[in-house]
Amino acid sequence: MRPVNLIPAEDRRGDQAPLRTGPLAYILMGTLVGLLVGVALLVLTGNEISERKDEVTTLKREDAAASAQAARLVSYAQFRALSEQRVATVQSLADSRFDWERVLRELSLVLPGDVSLTELSASGAGGEGAEGSEGGGAGFAVTGPSLTLNGCADGYAGVAGFVTALKDIDGVTRVGVQSTEETAESSGSGESECGGGSATVQFTLVVAFDAAPVPTPEGEAEAPVEAAPEAAQAASSETSESSGGEAEGG
Repeated sequence: MRPVNLIPAEDRRGDQAPLRTGPLAYILMGTLVGLLVGVALLVLTGNEISERKDEVTTLKREDAAASAQAARLVSYAQFRALSEQRVATVQSLADSRFDWERVLRELSLVLPGDVSLTELSASGAGGEGAEGSEGGGAGFAVTGPSLTLNGCADGYAGVAGFVTALKDIDGVTRVGVQSTEETAESSGSGESECGGGSATVQFTLVVAFDAAPVPTPEGEAEAPVEAAPEAAQAASSETSESSGGEAEGG
């Protein structure tokens, strides 16, 4: 005979119990999976945030170290800038120094025998030039060093010859005739500076060296280092005074 289980199916246990299926089991399983994924994402995000914070801390530490090193080296940068400015100032003064000794030596070589100088003055910077020029017209402005010569010549031909001779001096760009005046024959106490020549002409000439470099105080005053321009201006003034004194003495 075949045994028959008379227990209702919903009350059976063991292997013979029927499987219970329904949406509740799937909802529960999905919730558990979602919670697991959320916890994993939370852990990963927390780890990434921690790594970013550590990286920011490291970068801040490196930035502080770099700033401290830059602060220690700033004095060297300032010293280098000061050194470069002083070298540039000295170079500018050396380039703008005019060789008056050479000019006066060449002047003594080209001076004609029938011309005598009574006064000589020199200027190291540009300024107003002669009232007249070698063309006999308007005056000109001198943009470089210049010589002003007062003297006497044997007639107007002597003055013209002297003007031509002055152009042979190295660096001369123009020679301007400021004034000429014929003097009468000297007699008694009325003797002129030119002596006793009957055809003597007194003249004033301006010799311009426009191509020669001159100092630029304005550019030196705008330099970033304050000490160097002051020293340059003082040295430039001393150089100009010394050059002018040598020229007048010559």
